[in-house]
Amino acid sequence: MKETFWTYILMIIGLFVLVVLFIIQDLTSTSEADYYMTKEVMQAAMIDSIDYGVYRKYGDIRIIEEKFVENFIRRFSESTRGSKTYKIEFYEIYEEPPKATVRVKTATSEYQVEADEVSQFGIVTLLSGIIETKYEQDCVQKGTCTP
Repeated sequence: MKETFWTYILMIIGLFVLVVLFIIQDLTSTSEADYYMTKEVMQAAMIDSIDYGVYRKYGDIRIIEEKFVENFIRRFSESTRGSKTYKIEFYEIYEEPPKATVRVKTATSEYQVEADEVSQFGIVTLLSGIIETKYEQDCVQKGTCTP
């Protein structure tokens, strides 16, 4: 009886450890994938939304807010392929100097821990992006501004 009891306890502990490992793996992989996807989409959307007319005329790098939001949502939806439900919130979108902050909210898969309880963990990715240049822009005084 004593050996059977220890066998049952070890099996229950093993199952518990496996469930915890699956939950942690889903949480970390979803969080990491969301971070890198948001980072790449933000970089591409900011570059796509640069106002080249202002750049050619004055030499200032500036983004168009509406174009950034449109490009970000389009690229993000193409990247997700409908696998999860996301909520995207935009904060601090400045046209000049170009800066944007995006918050992406999603959740892990649902896990049924008990017979009547379903567990799900929320994941929030907050990312800020700034476009900077390496060199001083002197092309306005020289009249040689080209993209």
